[in-house]
Amino acid sequence: MEKYVKIAASAAYLPPRVVTNDELSQIMPTSDEWIQAHTGIKTRHFALEENTSMMGAKVAQQLLEQAQVAATDIDLIIVATISPDAITPATATLIQKAIGATKAFAYDISAACAGFIFALSTADKFLRTAQYHRALVISAENFSKMLDFQDRTSAVFFGDGAAGVLLESSTDPADNMIIAESLHADGNVEVIHSGRIAPITDIAATNYPQMDAFFQDGRAVYQFVTENIPPHIREFCDHNGLTPDDLDMVITHQANLRLIEKIAALLQQPMSKFPHNVDRVGNTSSAGIALVLNEILQAGKRPQKLMLTGFGAGLAYGSILLDLQHYQ
Repeated sequence: MEKYVKIAASAAYLPPRVVTNDELSQIMPTSDEWIQAHTGIKTRHFALEENTSMMGAKVAQQLLEQAQVAATDIDLIIVATISPDAITPATATLIQKAIGATKAFAYDISAACAGFIFALSTADKFLRTAQYHRALVISAENFSKMLDFQDRTSAVFFGDGAAGVLLESSTDPADNMIIAESLHADGNVEVIHSGRIAPITDIAATNYPQMDAFFQDGRAVYQFVTENIPPHIREFCDHNGLTPDDLDMVITHQANLRLIEKIAALLQQPMSKFPHNVDRVGNTSSAGIALVLNEILQAGKRPQKLMLTGFGAGLAYGSILLDLQHYQ
């Protein structure tokens, strides 16, 4: 019997500490005027004394409560993050323990700002088999702990937060919400990187391992996105018998407002089709798309043709087409 996948619940969490552009200007050479002109970002949230798994666990608990599902009924937990609590164990296993999902298997996906897309795609495949029935897909990022606050070209962009969905399998075709996907990678390790650990040069080395801070080449990112993402969206639409005009909404990675505006212009689509929150919460990497998705669902919007498009370090990018008209 063929199985389908639906979104049964959506949730989000933002840490309470709001950081303004003016505050950042006190610790680095920047200003509110400069940040807004270049990024459209006004504020972001920073997690104080809260790690990635703690934010993710709060989202997971909300999802269980909304769907009225016990933690022991979850089969799978996938967490998309590039700011984990540790390299190992996986942040997903820490969330599993925190909510008591004792029957679930759990692991992380590292696809940077495309992480939610890749994690959603992966969970979808598990749930279309006979073995698994419910999955938590969560994106959680604690970027503030990874930033160089003297680097205004990167630090002013980012914020912390988490969001996700609870997916359920179904035998009813009307429940099918994940319609199509297209995932890609274009290997380029220098444009965006974080947490690199150099190999030792001597077996007697006594220095503790050190990671580099987050870095992005903003100009190279802008060029890659503007040259590759609009054609990718057009090609994905064409493959599914659509045009960008047919899309009800497009939620892109919340990189910065100016980049989202450029994508909309290149697709010749109005910004009203591109819901966003980057001006309020900053670039939250993999969590950005999930945060906006939760916002539109909580606002009662049920687009029939909703495209999610992520792009980030790797360079990884991809899209998923959703039909949310039957979301409860």
